[in-house]
Amino acid sequence: MPTNMRRREYLRENFAQVKLYLRRRPAYAWEAIKDGRALKSVVRFFRSHAVLTIAFIAAVLTMLIVPPDNSYAGYFDVKTLTCLFSVLAVVRALTNVNFFYMIARRLVALFKNERMCILALVVITFIGSMFIANDMALITFLPLGYFVLHTSGKEKHMAFTFIMQNIAANLGGMLTPFGNPQNLYLYTKYSIPTGEFMQILFPPFIVAVSLIVICCLFIKKEPLSMGDEVEAKCPKWRLSVYLALFALSILIVFRGIPYWIGLIVIPIALLVLDRNALKTVDYPLLLTFVCFFVFSGNMARIEPVRNLFAGLLEKNTLLVGALSCQVISNVPSAILLSQFTQNYPDLLIAVNIGGTGTLIASLASLITFGEFSHHFPERKKEYLIKFSAYNFSFLAILLLFCEFVI
Repeated sequence: MPTNMRRREYLRENFAQVKLYLRRRPAYAWEAIKDGRALKSVVRFFRSHAVLTIAFIAAVLTMLIVPPDNSYAGYFDVKTLTCLFSVLAVVRALTNVNFFYMIARRLVALFKNERMCILALVVITFIGSMFIANDMALITFLPLGYFVLHTSGKEKHMAFTFIMQNIAANLGGMLTPFGNPQNLYLYTKYSIPTGEFMQILFPPFIVAVSLIVICCLFIKKEPLSMGDEVEAKCPKWRLSVYLALFALSILIVFRGIPYWIGLIVIPIALLVLDRNALKTVDYPLLLTFVCFFVFSGNMARIEPVRNLFAGLLEKNTLLVGALSCQVISNVPSAILLSQFTQNYPDLLIAVNIGGTGTLIASLASLITFGEFSHHFPERKKEYLIKFSAYNFSFLAILLLFCEFVI
């Protein structure tokens, strides 16, 4: 049979299969619902996104008290959502070409003992969180920490290293507006000047750096050697484009460029260069913001709640904010409490240092726990004990410093 005829026959058969699938697609969906696959997928999604689940339930409950109306449109901070999306998308693209991994690995290769290597891993995470947000810094550098300790046979330090990287990500990101999602929100909501923003958070930032370094100095200076690994590379032109997009997203955050430009340019560029980056953006985090915008907006319209929070925050914004983070996490705390106070300096400090403490005080902490549990499911209890000891110690010291020294 001639080649063209075989090709036409092949296309005809495949087209028939596609038509059959499209015709039976509703039946496939119904079968998935009947045998519970669809429900299991929904349950699995909400289990893996605990903060989003809480935010969704909270939003729905408040909607029963404050039914949807025209005022709902004013709840959503589109600029914050756009900035967050832009940064997350570009960081995803840079991660996909191993940009952060290559930089981190070169830095780690400079150090030859346990103490300095672990300190390097923590410092890399600390610095990374200032520029790519705390959760993305952990997603990027936790695998590197595991790789270094696993290949060098130093897994006994894995829990400590992960915990220090987690604390470094939460507290390192406090210095920049885009280092933490709650920073980006408060920076935008209160229109805080960049210089003032950094001035407010610089004192607790320095204390956090000092505490992290002191903890790492207790690790012994034992020799460390790593297995050889072929370093991943990426085309220079692609990396240059991604870095330009990253610079664009940073300019948007710092209000140098209208946010709608980024909303057009970045998705179009990534659709052409790296669609996977757009697919793997942390959309549940964006949905969490949307749900908490609804929740906090409704709460602000309930008179008794407004009076309660306004009274508590007037007495001690720092303490109330930090304690709120321990229960509902730092991002929703920032969104909720910002409806009831204009004391943004104390609120800004509270939702940053409040990211330490309980496991749910920060979304980043859940990311770290999930990564550790994936590699060492039998060591969860050990991790939680050490995590609580270090995190509550950091929280107590930082609260005392900010309350009585600043």
